[in-house]
Amino acid sequence: MHLPYDRPVAQAAQPTEEFLRALYEQHGSVLLRFATRLLGGDWHRAEDVLQEVAIRAWHHAADLDPTAETVRPWLFTVVRNLVIDGYRARQSRPPEAGDPDMTQLPVPDGVDHALTTQVVVDAMRDLAPFQREVLLHVHYMGRSVNQTAKVLGVPPGTVKSRTYYATRALREALQSRGLLAG
Repeated sequence: MHLPYDRPVAQAAQPTEEFLRALYEQHGSVLLRFATRLLGGDWHRAEDVLQEVAIRAWHHAADLDPTAETVRPWLFTVVRNLVIDGYRARQSRPPEAGDPDMTQLPVPDGVDHALTTQVVVDAMRDLAPFQREVLLHVHYMGRSVNQTAKVLGVPPGTVKSRTYYATRALREALQSRGLLAG
């Protein structure tokens, strides 16, 4: 491997940030386009290749002047070799094959829950206010019949019957909206 020596050794102590900035400014866009073309338009992989080229150039910072045009052939060679190495690595291992049944599994994204909640809230609006109230206390607040009776100021038997009829009315409202099977 031939590395250009276009600058004095005293400049070899150039700070890393300065070296990389000069390398990207002088050669970055050209190398990125070249890598993208070699990779069939895959900009993401081309950016990865460009970063690897920058790391390799930085390892040879004592021998390279990032502002010189004479370093460009070396950089193009590194890009080309990295692309070839990546291609060979992908060809040397078998393609990943997932379980075909696993690809069809639903992924919970919260949409179903949000839609169901909206339908239930809408169905609750069809209930009489005293039915909504008893369902909220018993099912959503988790109160017992006696606790609900005390809060509402009605006998426990009234809470039981309201809960029964409210549940039936809610079931019918949900069936009419297609959420429950008849």
